[in-house]
Order: sequence, then structure tokens, then C-alpha cells
Amino acid sequence: MSSSPDLCFWVVYTGTAVFDLLLPGDSRSLKTKRSYVRPIVAALRRLEISVAEVGALDLHRRAEIGVAVVAAEPRHVQAILDSCEKLITRRPEVELLSVHRRLHGDDH
Repeated sequence: MSSSPDLCFWVVYTGTAVFDLLLPGDSRSLKTKRSYVRPIVAALRRLEISVAEVGALDLHRRAEIGVAVVAAEPRHVQAILDSCEKLITRRPEVELLSVHRRLHGDDH
């Protein structure tokens, strides 16, 4: 296959983050846990990202929510992940224990 001078190669950046959350003390059942996690997941989805509960599935007072972002610029990925973190920290009913971020791209 010969290369053409008209070919453009695009770089795509992906970013992921996992948010480890402590839920309120009244979260003593999986049903109650879902009542806290579901609105957070729905709010994150409004940012047009992929989001799911990814860990601590059997623990009533803990939740791990994972997000994934795809963009053409690494700063855009970082900005969206920042928005996700702000959204979660503004929720008074949960405590953000930790965040693990990763950025992937040609130069990362």
C-alpha cells in the first residue's frame, strides 16, 4: 500500500478516571446504595461521556464510578475529567476518597 501525500493522520486521546466514593451511613442495602449512585451516574452522562459503576459492587457504603473520555486534544480530555470530579465533589451526600486518572495518546 503506497502512502499518499493527501493522507492525514489524526491523533485521538482517551482519558479514564475512577472515583472511589464513601456513601452515607444509611446506605445499608444495595437498594439504598443504588439510590445514591444512580443520580451521580445520570449527572455524569449529561457530560456526554461513558460512565459505569465499576467496583465495590458488593459493599453498601462504597462505590467506584469509572468514566471514559475521547477527544482530539489532551487538554480537552483533562477539562472533561476535571468537570467530572467537580460534579462529584459538589454532591454533599458522598465523600470522594480518591481519584485515579490516566491519559492515553501518541505522546502520553
